[in-house]
Amino acid sequence: MDLLALKSPLLFIQVWAFLFLIISAKEMNNKVSLKQELHRRVIEILDEKIEMLQEAIFSAKESRDSDSKSSAGDKYETGRAMMHIEIDKNEIQLKNILRLKNEVLKINAQKIVQHVEFGAIVCTQQGQYFIAVALGKIEVRDTSFYSISLASPLGKAMQGLTEGEHFVFQGKPEVIKEIY
Repeated sequence: MDLLALKSPLLFIQVWAFLFLIISAKEMNNKVSLKQELHRRVIEILDEKIEMLQEAIFSAKESRDSDSKSSAGDKYETGRAMMHIEIDKNEIQLKNILRLKNEVLKINAQKIVQHVEFGAIVCTQQGQYFIAVALGKIEVRDTSFYSISLASPLGKAMQGLTEGEHFVFQGKPEVIKEIY
């Protein structure tokens, strides 16, 4: 028996396995990189909202404090009360956005997951979703993702499912094509 003939199939299998590992590692790195970009983008959006609310609060406080008492005392008090309501509303929104940001910061963007959970990217027939907080449509790498919460109706419908599993959302059958 020829020794080279025995080694060739084995060598072929080893080379094929090595190439498969290289391709799989590149694909995995690409998924992790995309997840990290999406994670960063969500944090940027939340930071922008935080900054906007902080500026609104500062501006409203400054306006409230700079109003001088006029001869129309009721008008002055009404204006101050309106500013106070605006400040309170913005402070509540700021508190909520800060809470959302703290949740998003808990996501390990380097972790590839096997089922739909907080921090997963889920690809279905209808779209691609980042399971994090409800922010809507986000563009990353010229691709649209929808940042949704697990508490949303769609998040609840997909929660815990794995690739290839089917679910129904708004009366329409769906299938999970990919999760990472």
